[in-house]
Amino acid sequence: MKVMAIQFSARLLALAGVVCLSACNHEAQPSGLVGVRADRQIAGSSAYPLSVDPNRVGRYPPNEKSGGGYFYDDVLEYRVWIETGATQINNGNDYFVAFAQYESAERFSKSTPNAEPPLVLVRQLEWIDEPERGHFIPKKEERIAEWQVGWLHDHKRTPNSIEEFMKHPREEGPQ
Repeated sequence: MKVMAIQFSARLLALAGVVCLSACNHEAQPSGLVGVRADRQIAGSSAYPLSVDPNRVGRYPPNEKSGGGYFYDDVLEYRVWIETGATQINNGNDYFVAFAQYESAERFSKSTPNAEPPLVLVRQLEWIDEPERGHFIPKKEERIAEWQVGWLHDHKRTPNSIEEFMKHPREEGPQ
């Protein structure tokens, strides 16, 4: 009888563990957005910063938020989104190709039907939140965002960027 009670307890404990593990695995449902290819090559000089880690290009989540923050710390990759519309390509979902260098992304964008101009995926370690127009809140937490490439100019964060911005806030640049 004692052996049966121990076996029952062990089975109950194992079942509880399985239930706990499955209940704790709350991954988000796939968005349908995917990166289909990554070009990790860097050739020559570039008008914009290169990927901070070319080996990671194409491995970042596809559904990052767009814009904001005023400053960036690292360029992660350049993305060219292809609009599929109602076609059967990727089940009708838009997709992107990731690049380590802007110029490669731009060439691909110009030569690919339904491709949008390149965007840049940036990492922000410190940034400015603007929950409402003109109300600025400095943040110190990592976030990843998709930006327009032109926002990179003069928006690389320096040790004093946030402090200087807060002294003289401006409503221009990445929103």
